[in-house]
Amino acid sequence: MDLDLIKKLVKIVDSSGVTELEIQEGELKVKIAKKFKTNIVSTVPVASPVITDVVPAAKAEPVQKEKAEEAVHSNKIEIKSPIVGTFYRSPAPDADPYVQVGDIVSKGTVLCIVEAMKLMNEIESDVDGRITKILIENGKPVEYNQPLFLIEPV
Repeated sequence: MDLDLIKKLVKIVDSSGVTELEIQEGELKVKIAKKFKTNIVSTVPVASPVITDVVPAAKAEPVQKEKAEEAVHSNKIEIKSPIVGTFYRSPAPDADPYVQVGDIVSKGTVLCIVEAMKLMNEIESDVDGRITKILIENGKPVEYNQPLFLIEPV
C-alpha cells in the first residue's frame, strides 16, 4: 500500500460522514478514525424558590436607567473589537495607557491592543472625538464586534 493512497483515504474520511475506516492488504493493516470532542452535560434538579410578594416598581427602575443610558449614548460612536482576543490599554504592563476617559483622539489614533494568538493588534479610532467611556477592563477577554470604547464626535 503506497503513501499517496493512504493520504487520499485520510482526505476521504475527513471530508465525509465516515468516522472510521480499516483496510488490510496482506500483513499491512491501516485504520483511519476521526476523533470527536464531546461535551457531557448533566442536569441536577434544583428546588424552585417560592415568590411571596411582587413589587413592580423595583422592576421598572432598572429598565428606565437602561433607556436613559441609551438616550445618552445615542450620539456616541462605539469602537468595536475586530477580533477575538485579550484587551490591553497600554503597549506594555509598565507603560501608560494609550488613552484615558476625556482624551481627544483623531482618526487613526491607537486606542488599545487586542492580543490574538501572540500577535499584538493595535486598534485605532475611526473618528475624531472625545473618549467618554472605556467599556472593557485591562487584561480581559473580548469577543468579535464587542464594544471597547464610546467616543463622542467633536
